[in-house]
Amino acid sequence: MKEKKVPMRMCVGCREMKPKKELLRVVKSPEGAVSIDLTGRKPGRGAYVCRSADCLKRAMKQKQLERAFECPLGEEAHASLLQELQALENA
Repeated sequence: MKEKKVPMRMCVGCREMKPKKELLRVVKSPEGAVSIDLTGRKPGRGAYVCRSADCLKRAMKQKQLERAFECPLGEEAHASLLQELQALENA
């Protein structure tokens, strides 16, 4: 029997290739709102990041999310992403 292919994605923070299911998708909606996509099906441009605050902070510091979304992100977007991630870690 043939093995199923596991989709791999690169974390924009640590730049490591990992299985898609281990990463969080950060999405910029067509309206310009940036949020964490738990389902992986929200419309818009997506970027993948590890489920750790360190990787998200590194991605924001190196402006990797801004490069992926091709637009500048404000401080409020950074704060809301960190808050969403911390809520997921505590749940």
